Amino acid sequence: MKKFLPLILIGVGVLVVAVSGITIAKMMKGGGDDAVEDEASIPEIPQDQRPTISLTPSSDGHWLDFKVQNIKVKGAASMDYELIYTTGMGVQQGVPGTVKLEGSDVTRNLLLGSESSGKFRYDEGVKGGTMTIRFRNDKGKLIGKLSSTFTLSSPKKGVFEVTMDTLAEGTKTFTSSK
Repeated sequence: MKKFLPLILIGVGVLVVAVSGITIAKMMKGGGDDAVEDEASIPEIPQDQRPTISLTPSSDGHWLDFKVQNIKVKGAASMDYELIYTTGMGVQQGVPGTVKLEGSDVTRNLLLGSESSGKFRYDEGVKGGTMTIRFRNDKGKLIGKLSSTFTLSSPKKGVFEVTMDTLAEGTKTFTSSK
């Protein structure tokens, strides 16, 4: 029996490596991960459940006040948001986040830049981008999504305006200025 022990250990090792390889290959193809969902299969949020959404820039244009009000998406336990924008240098940046829904309103200040150890670096020349909001149930499954492009302009010095395409027909608000 002792002379077969090294062969048994090698066989078990090969089996573990093979199973790990198959699992990794499936995850890379997306076949082994049920949490990743096809964006096209996410249902549209019914008209009567769509929230009021606004982006309001600060006077210096470094922050966007992001508000989602009157959230009544049935079954929604959390909301993911993703602001994607392009800097004046042509570099694409993003501001992601997740909020557990405990009320019907969400407010966040989104930085157009980065912060490290209390020091801020602001992205210059931001002209626009895309805002996407996804709602998830208590098990983390996507139940609906809204998405829109936006344009940030400065008609007068120190005054910025955000103009958004409609998120979807019937969305109440997605335009704001300050």
